[in-house]
Amino acid sequence: MTSQPPPPPQPGAQAVPTCYRHPDRETYVRCQRCERSICPDCMREAAVGHQCPECVRDGSREVRQAQATFGGAAVATPRVTWTLLVLNVLAYGAEVLRPNEVIRQFEMWSLGVYNGEWWRLITSAFLHAPPPSFWHILFNMWALYALGPELERRLGSGRFAALYLLSALGGSVAVYLFGTEALGASTAIYGLFGALFVVARRLGYDARGVLWLIGINVVLTFVVPGISWQGHLGGLVTGVIVAAGFAYAPRQNRTLVQAGVAAAVLVALVLLVTMLPPYGLLQGAFT
Repeated sequence: MTSQPPPPPQPGAQAVPTCYRHPDRETYVRCQRCERSICPDCMREAAVGHQCPECVRDGSREVRQAQATFGGAAVATPRVTWTLLVLNVLAYGAEVLRPNEVIRQFEMWSLGVYNGEWWRLITSAFLHAPPPSFWHILFNMWALYALGPELERRLGSGRFAALYLLSALGGSVAVYLFGTEALGASTAIYGLFGALFVVARRLGYDARGVLWLIGINVVLTFVVPGISWQGHLGGLVTGVIVAAGFAYAPRQNRTLVQAGVAAAVLVALVLLVTMLPPYGLLQGAFT
């Protein structure tokens, strides 16, 4: 028995549409953008109806990526802030286990930096007064928790990290030049205070509350014994400079200008340490 060929289509009849990516699959659904036929495997949910994979991909390229207020990718979760919190807590845990060794090796000590122990300029910003004194780390971590997420969302994660680390470095350089030793995240925290003021002014917010906050903390710096005024003021000034460079950079070539500001501040701080001896050494404060 021989098979018979299919009968010819009736006049006016149309061929059954098939998926443009899978010609063996019948479908009566069309892409809302290009109107090509698509099967269920090729359908992508859209605002209205369905689209094919190519149109979805093309549309994604056309959508402008969300940005932070002053450039960089938008921040949904302030990961840099949480990372800094964790690092500070871990460093404090190391102090609890071996307080003398950790502090002796990593606190800010001008003569140590002068003799080539450069790491102290940064590591000191992750150390705090050892137990039984807990107020030091509690205050600094509370301030980081309160200020960090807002500034990170405004500046973007990369710029916020640069602000924090440069403020910490600026405070340590001030200690190197005008003090002897110090430790604590206060150098970076005061940089965040200054940055918060700059950002508030740039966005047109009422910055008087921030000024009061800065003023009260500056007074406490000179009233409470045992606080390094050099580290606090050095971090504050550095934070203001860096934040101003980030917030007031022109929109055209903004990323390039912001990177240039951060690099210029870093170079200036490094030159201060490499070209100038610590004040304590000149005064014979080191024995």
